[in-house]
Amino acid sequence: MPTVLLVRHGRTIANARGILAGRAAGVRLDAVGREQAARTAARLAQVPLVAVVTSPLERCRQTARAVVDQQRHAEADPPPIVVERGITECDYGQWQGQALHDLANESLWPQVQSQPSAVTFPGGESLAAMQNRSVATIRRHDAAVEERHGRGTVWVAVAHGDIIKAVLADALGMHLDLFQRISVGPASVSIVRYGPHRPEVVATNTESGDLEWLRDLAPGGDAPVGGGAGTRSS
Repeated sequence: MPTVLLVRHGRTIANARGILAGRAAGVRLDAVGREQAARTAARLAQVPLVAVVTSPLERCRQTARAVVDQQRHAEADPPPIVVERGITECDYGQWQGQALHDLANESLWPQVQSQPSAVTFPGGESLAAMQNRSVATIRRHDAAVEERHGRGTVWVAVAHGDIIKAVLADALGMHLDLFQRISVGPASVSIVRYGPHRPEVVATNTESGDLEWLRDLAPGGDAPVGGGAGTRSS
């Protein structure tokens, strides 16, 4: 099976100001976000990536470009960047552009925290629909990567916090109502493999450390009873 690295975009000015940017145009990485994206790209530099898929929003495309710019391997050219609307940010409707401290006073806010599966943002998208499209998109690209490049390859999907949390919740077999228990920081890397029996969540919300060990990740299959031996470099 391939390995998908779920990369959140780096910090933006909206993140720093506590604004829910949503799908607004022109929201770019700030100086901290550019440093975060460069650090994540350096973590992935020794991992030959066969595909980089990104949300169309600027902050994700900037992060994806940073990753590709450090992909310089003798055995292959850097992968092209594929823009994918299926992993774009949730449509927050009337909440878009609002300050989070103001949104915390909205009557819908407690339900977003405790029962997100029942939430539809006013004038926007439901969180259940967001999860359905995101998971379907990641699985579709994962199957295409395996068909084109084979098992044991690694690819990247650059997306948004709630998108990645929803994909991880699905991979973990968690109900969407529990997805707020998952943390996904700016420019973090989470690692999932879709095996023949079940998804395997290898790591979540990692922000440091060399990822070259992904080269040695054993082929997927049955879960090792007792935990297995890990990789040669772990």
